[in-house]
Amino acid sequence: MKKTIFTTPVVNDFFRAIAVLVLRFSAWKLVGTLPEKRRFILIGAPHTSNWDFALMLLAAFSMRLDIHWMGKDALFPKPFAGFVKWMGGIAIDRSKSNGTVAQTIEQFKLHDDWIIGIPPEGTRKKVKEWKTGFYHIAVGANVPIVLGFIDSSRKEFGFGPLFVPSGNLDEDMLKIRGFYADKIGINPENT
Repeated sequence: MKKTIFTTPVVNDFFRAIAVLVLRFSAWKLVGTLPEKRRFILIGAPHTSNWDFALMLLAAFSMRLDIHWMGKDALFPKPFAGFVKWMGGIAIDRSKSNGTVAQTIEQFKLHDDWIIGIPPEGTRKKVKEWKTGFYHIAVGANVPIVLGFIDSSRKEFGFGPLFVPSGNLDEDMLKIRGFYADKIGINPENT
């Protein structure tokens, strides 16, 4: 993978200092821990606001994570596409099948340490069903899933438990969704 803002010397240190300062004086608290091995899928839910991205950046900089994240291709307009990719972005064309699951599994094969952030809702709008690509990637790449969350009712965001998929999608999705049952997004009407 190309260099990102998270791996660019000086720039990363500068933004880490800002993130630590913001977190110290913010009403929001970063909670939870991450596995030592930086090779996992980080799902983030509920995803209801553009502010979710800002909170993810605070977590990434303060914890020195090199995180890549998936976003709709509309977030990568020219001439800003290079900058958004430098921010860790990976453009996804949601209008057609592009083999995203297989491509992401391949990235895990190529890297010993690799974190990919995926919002399972696939949008900030309210949805009835989550997309399951993150689960299929985890199974195919044999990597765990970290349950990242935002809970505006407690003003907390961060990392829940590490989830190791069993291969039984229906049972595992019930367990994963159970963790998020009491989490309220920034825009509660979209949770």
